[in-house]
Amino acid sequence: MKKKNVNLRDLKPNSEEQHSHDDGHDHGNGSAFKTYIPAIISFVMLMVGIAVDYFDAIPQFEGWIRVVWYTLAYIPVGFPVIKEGWESIKKGDFFTEFFLMSIATIGAFVIGEYPEGVAVMLFYAVGELFQSAAVNRAKGNIKALLDVRPKEANVFRNGDYNSVSPENVNIGEKIQIRVGEKIPLDGKLLSSKASLNTAALTGESKPDTIVSNEKVYAGSINLESVIEVEVTNKFEDSSIARILDLVQNATARKSKTELFIRQFARIYTPIVVFLAIGVIFIPYFFVEDYVFRDWLYRALIFLVISCPCALVISIPLGYFGGLGAASKNGILFKGASFLDAMTKINTLVMDKTGTVTKGVFKIKEVKAFGWNEAEFMQYLMAMEEQSTHPIAKAILEYKAEGEDFEAKEVSEIAGKGLKGIVNGKIILVGNKALMTANNINVPSETESIVESIVLVAIDNQFAGYVVIADELKEDAKETITELHKVGIKKIMMLSGDKDSIAQQVAKELNIENAKGGLLPEDKLNEVEILKSNPENKVAFIGDGINDAPVLAVSNVGIAMGGLGSDVAIETADVIIQTDQPSKVVRAIKISRSTRKIVWQNIILAFGVKVIVLILGAGGLATMWEAVFADVGVALLAILNAVRLQRMTWD
Repeated sequence: MKKKNVNLRDLKPNSEEQHSHDDGHDHGNGSAFKTYIPAIISFVMLMVGIAVDYFDAIPQFEGWIRVVWYTLAYIPVGFPVIKEGWESIKKGDFFTEFFLMSIATIGAFVIGEYPEGVAVMLFYAVGELFQSAAVNRAKGNIKALLDVRPKEANVFRNGDYNSVSPENVNIGEKIQIRVGEKIPLDGKLLSSKASLNTAALTGESKPDTIVSNEKVYAGSINLESVIEVEVTNKFEDSSIARILDLVQNATARKSKTELFIRQFARIYTPIVVFLAIGVIFIPYFFVEDYVFRDWLYRALIFLVISCPCALVISIPLGYFGGLGAASKNGILFKGASFLDAMTKINTLVMDKTGTVTKGVFKIKEVKAFGWNEAEFMQYLMAMEEQSTHPIAKAILEYKAEGEDFEAKEVSEIAGKGLKGIVNGKIILVGNKALMTANNINVPSETESIVESIVLVAIDNQFAGYVVIADELKEDAKETITELHKVGIKKIMMLSGDKDSIAQQVAKELNIENAKGGLLPEDKLNEVEILKSNPENKVAFIGDGINDAPVLAVSNVGIAMGGLGSDVAIETADVIIQTDQPSKVVRAIKISRSTRKIVWQNIILAFGVKVIVLILGAGGLATMWEAVFADVGVALLAILNAVRLQRMTWD
C-alpha cells in the first residue's frame, strides 16, 4: 500500500458568530474524556485498517468491505465537521474550515485514498481537542485568578453577626472577617489595624498593613486577627466585581490586528479555494502528461493547508493572555485595542495629586523657635482640634508626648486662621496675614517655602511653623526613571495645585515639563496641543473627576483605581488597581510582550503556510507537510500565546 498522509486541524470557527467550541469542550474530567471517544474509535479503526492493508492479513479486505471500514472509521470524526459545514452554508458562509476539510477528506475518498481521508479528519479532530484544552486552560487560569469573590459576609444585625450573601449587605453596615477569610465588600477598617494579602487584586505578594479608617478592598484576604469593616460600596460596585466585569468583557473590544486578521481570513479563504480549483484544471493546458488524480491530490493538500485557523485562534488568545497577565499584575485594560494602543505611546502626561503623590496631607517639617518641639506641637494641636480642615487633620496625626492641652475661647478669623487660649496663653495659628495683622514678625526663611505652611505665635511672639505637604508615592521617582528606559520620550505633569508646588514636585521627580494652577479645561487644552502633532501618541494618568475630559481625549487614558473617582475610572481605558504609578511601566511592558507574541504567531503561520502551499502546488509536499502547516503551526502559535501567562515584568 502507498504511504498515506495525515492532517491535524484545529476545529475553530473563522468568525465569532459561527460556533463556540469553548462551550463544547469545557467539561469536567469525566465528560472531558468522553469528548475524546470519537477520536479514539476512529484512531483504532484507522490503525487496524492500515495494518491489514500493509500486511495483507485479510485477503477479503478489499473492494466495498475496505470502503465501508474506512467510512465507518471516518464518521465519528468527520460527521460533526460536515454537519458544522452544512450549518454554516445554510447561514450563507461557504468558505469555512469545516467546508474546506469536508471537501479535502471526501475528495481523498473519491480518489481512493481512504486511509488518508480518515487520517486527515482524525488529526483535525485531535488538533481541535488539544487546542480547545489549551484555550480553556488559559481562560481557566484567568477565571481562577479573578474569581475570588467571597460567597458570604458576616454582617452585624440585631445584635449579632449573621452570614448573608454579599449582594444583600448595605452601605454603612458592619461586617466581620475572620483570619484566612476574604473580605467580601469594599469598606473602611474599623479595627485598629489589619494585615491583608491583596495578591488577587494587585499582583503584589507582600502583605499590606493598614490602620483604622483606611480603605480595604473586596477580595483581599485577612491574615492575622479578626477585623471589623464598615461597608462603603455595594457588592456590584466593589473593586473585585469591577475587575471581573472588565476582564470578562475586555475581549469584546478587538484590537486592530485582531480585526484585520479576521477580515483577511474571510477574503483569503475563498481565494485559496479558487486557486485550488485552478491547481486541478489549469495544468491540463500546459502539462503533457497531465494526470487528473495527481493534480486533484495536490489541490486537496492546498485546501487542507489553506485555513488560517492558527491566526484566527492564536491571535485572540494572545490578546486574551495579555489581558489576563495585566489583571494578574493589578492592571485592567478595557479591551485588546488598548493593549495595542499602549505599545505606541511615546508621550506621557500625568496629574499630580493622587497620581504621583498620595493625595493626603502629611507633616513635612516642624520648626520651633524658643520652644521644645513636643510642647510647641501640643499648643498647636490643641488649637487644631477645633478645626475640620484637612491641614488640621494632618497636624493632629503628630504624636506628641505628655498630656493633651485644651484650647478655650477659640475663634476663627476668616481667611487668616484661628485665635484662642491654651494654658492661659494667647495662641495664634494661621497664615502670614494673621501674623501681620497682630504685628508679629515672621522669619524670612518662611518666604521660600512653597508648600502649605502653618505659622504659630504664643503670647504675641513668633513660636514656629509647620510645613504640610502632599507626600510623594514611594515608587514615583522610580517610575519616571523607568519610563525613560522603556522609550517614553516626553513626560509632562499638569496640576490644579499652585504652580510653585507643581514645579517643586517636578524637580524632585526629574520631570522637565510641569504646569500648575490649571483648570480642567486648561489640562484638556494642553493635551490637545500635544495631540495636534501626529507624531505624539499621548497617554494621560489621572484620578479625579476633573481628569475625566483629559482621560477621554487621550490616545490612552489611565486611571488610578484605588483613590480614583468613579467618573475617572469609567472614562479611562486602563485602570491601575493599586494606585502605583510604576504599574504604568509594567502595563507598557505587558502590552509590548503581547504584541510581540501576536506578530510572532502571524509570521510563523503565514511563513510556514506559504512555503507548504507552494510545495503542495508543485507536488513536493504530501498531506503530512499539510498537517504541520495547519495544526502543527496552530498548536505552536497557541503554546506561544499561553507563554504570556507565565511571564514576569520586573
